[in-house]
Amino acid sequence: MDELVKWKDKKNRKPLIVKGARQVGKTWLMREFGKRYFENVVYINFENNQRMKNVFEMDYDIKRILSALKIECGKAIEASNTLLIFDEIQEVPKALNALKYFYENASEYVIVAAGSLLGIALHEGTSFPVGKVDFVTLYPLNFTEFLLAVEQKQLVEVMEKKDYDLMNAFAEKYIDLLRKYYYVGGMPEVVSVYLETDNLKEVRAVQQQLLLYYANDFSKHAPKETIPRIQMVWNSIPMQLAKENRKFIYGALREGARAKDFELAIQWLLDCGLVHKCHRISKPGMPLISYMDMSSFKIYMSDVGLLGARCNLDAITLLEGNGIFTEFKGALTEQFVAQELSSAGMELYYYSTENSSGEVDFVVQKAGKVIPLEVKAQENLQAKSLRALCKKYELPDAVRSSMSNYRKQDRMTNVPLYVLRIYMQQLE
Repeated sequence: MDELVKWKDKKNRKPLIVKGARQVGKTWLMREFGKRYFENVVYINFENNQRMKNVFEMDYDIKRILSALKIECGKAIEASNTLLIFDEIQEVPKALNALKYFYENASEYVIVAAGSLLGIALHEGTSFPVGKVDFVTLYPLNFTEFLLAVEQKQLVEVMEKKDYDLMNAFAEKYIDLLRKYYYVGGMPEVVSVYLETDNLKEVRAVQQQLLLYYANDFSKHAPKETIPRIQMVWNSIPMQLAKENRKFIYGALREGARAKDFELAIQWLLDCGLVHKCHRISKPGMPLISYMDMSSFKIYMSDVGLLGARCNLDAITLLEGNGIFTEFKGALTEQFVAQELSSAGMELYYYSTENSSGEVDFVVQKAGKVIPLEVKAQENLQAKSLRALCKKYELPDAVRSSMSNYRKQDRMTNVPLYVLRIYMQQLE
């Protein structure tokens, strides 16, 4: 909401596209934004409005389009006090391209658009308004937002003030809530059901429904020849993350599988906002992207709760721990960190040598520095790979994140998992 308000007040404002996975709350956000900050809201959903589809299919005459919008909503549209919302805009490629003409010929109008499947080449020859739109990405609730949702504002304030003594005193409470977040995740409907019922079985049922919804999307929207490969990649994610080094292996999908067979399927999932890709870097140098290895990467899901649902992890295993569960606990923790860093706008990278020895889970570029980050599921303070990397490349700062309390040791800082996103964002 803060991002939208900042955008509204920008001098050279362009139409805004809100990106994000289905069911992440884009429609609610746009409508709530309209309710709070505008006298009038015109809402068009292209998925179920054939009249408006036809209007945009004709040409890019903005006056004609505005006249049609006035007729559709039955009221005058004043640029100064009206928000125009175009939802599921990917359904009408010409509506997407019309944003360019709104910007060039009628920039006084405030337009927000959203589409769950933007960026996917569903319509051949679709022209995209490059450079004529602004973007914001909506993610599932991160852990801080989850704490606010479950009315733990004081705990958030302590985190934001970086009062580590107080955090250490309440560490047990933070850890308990973090484990619940691992189960519930951050999808708005799931969090809402958790708040209303406090019933983890109902939570899991909603998560399974969402997963079914995504699977239906594959068969409904993806190119027919790509659907089986998308399903194979999607179904393999828990198994790929369960491996010790979590690197995505094409051969695990089927014998003899090669990158070129599955690149489009992976890109489709990325464009849907359903997965995060974390590329290997060969050296922790600036900028990180120049040391990126395109052929080695890990794939995480967009939400830790949905990953748990995909694996049918029951609440007792997750909340109380289980000997058999030890290996996958590391995968869940990495998944959590991946989405926390992504929601803070950070690109995901990890480091390993050519032979995959001496791996460091994440490497972040922040405030003109490269910061390696090692993640541990339990209170584990061993960090051999991290120390070796810092020594080899003379890196001044490193972060180790686990369930242990905050402490600083020379250039190594142990940051509790629950405050990691805030800590990384506030680094200077």
